[in-house]
Amino acid sequence: MGRLVSFHDAALGYGNTPALTGLTLDVFGGQALALVGPNGGGKTTLMRGIVGGCQVLSGTVEVEATRIGLVPQSADLDLTFPVSATEVVTMGLIAEAGWGRRINADMRERVSAALERVNLSDRASHRFGTLSGGQRQRVLVARALVARPELVMMDEPFNGLDAPSRDIITGLIADLTADGVGVIVSTHDLSLARDVCSQACVLASRLVALGPVDEALAPEVLARAYGSSADEAIAALS
Repeated sequence: MGRLVSFHDAALGYGNTPALTGLTLDVFGGQALALVGPNGGGKTTLMRGIVGGCQVLSGTVEVEATRIGLVPQSADLDLTFPVSATEVVTMGLIAEAGWGRRINADMRERVSAALERVNLSDRASHRFGTLSGGQRQRVLVARALVARPELVMMDEPFNGLDAPSRDIITGLIADLTADGVGVIVSTHDLSLARDVCSQACVLASRLVALGPVDEALAPEVLARAYGSSADEAIAALS
């Protein structure tokens, strides 16, 4: 599959202060890449670096993907905003349709198909803030998918999910990679990273390791990344 993103000896940060250094990696279509590491290790910064949400202080970041779907944590959103699940998914088409423009019949069909793909057709008209945490996360996944992305980036997509929602999102990641879509998953759950992704990038304010999940999540690697909390991280994989 083709290369979607390339970092070469990149340092990323905010206000000229580096948050992540020594980053050299490629993201390919058809690949599921887990971003793991301690809090503040640079997982979110790496994803922001792809969409221009932080500064590239040195090195290079080349983004060849033209359609990128973002799945934020639902806990970061305003749940009082009066929008339906359908309206949230439709927001994923703004870049294509343009602000203030009516979506056409094809786009409406794509919105319905995206909700069906995450098994939420029966919740289409429900207010987003009244849905369960797992259902909200699935709506956000549908919003990312409706634009037919080449790359999907998910920030802690499994946090607090019920088992059905977890299974649906896990299955979608497998389907997306089988269709040639690249997927980046930022997660604290190392066992899920191992089970869902083929590659892992271990970060601790720097690139610690990159490679197949079994190699990148080896105990000696996690010890370097997590320091004094390594035992807990290693135990999560046993």
